[in-house]
Amino acid sequence: MGCGRVGSTLARSLEDRNHTVAVIDNNADAFRRLGPSFNGEKVVGYGFDQEVLEKAGIRRADAFAAVSSGDNSNIIAARVAREQFGIQQVVARIYDPGRAEVYQRLGITTVATVKWTADQVLRRLLPAGAEPDFRDPSGTIRVDHIAAPEAWIGHKMIDFQIQSGARVAWIDRLGEGILPTRETFLQEGDRLHLVMREETAGAAYDVLSKGPEEH
Repeated sequence: MGCGRVGSTLARSLEDRNHTVAVIDNNADAFRRLGPSFNGEKVVGYGFDQEVLEKAGIRRADAFAAVSSGDNSNIIAARVAREQFGIQQVVARIYDPGRAEVYQRLGITTVATVKWTADQVLRRLLPAGAEPDFRDPSGTIRVDHIAAPEAWIGHKMIDFQIQSGARVAWIDRLGEGILPTRETFLQEGDRLHLVMREETAGAAYDVLSKGPEEH
């Protein structure tokens, strides 16, 4: 639902990946954004109207995205898709981050546009570790993307994980992603994707900056 810049881009991207797509918008002119090569359904109407959803093929759908410009419309449409039609994969675009968190807890995946943009800028302004790349909805787990600390270069990944309390999900090394093993050594230029508990992040960063304890 929604054929603005986000909706039209999403629809074309899905079709490029060989998915069948139906797009709903209350303004027929919006469908021009899809371009002449779009082969999916174009349905004029409101995406929270059950008859409109039926016309768009909601009963055959595997997923539903509510990405119009209105929070209320997106929330209502997402709930109708999930609660009335049983669609499990539902995503709603929400501008208000407070409301986004509420609906996230109700099982509707939300994309809080303003918060996401602000977070992206923050992560590029603040020192490493000040703001994570990702924080789960409960606020318990965070994912940080950092350069391998100089003090740890040449040391085993397993020692790094044990002493910092963080887990390395993967490493960006020489333009390639690799999954670390117990025998992996940290190299200069590595970029680490760390998973840790929010409450222990401060202590983990202390260990990262001080370097390994020698045994």
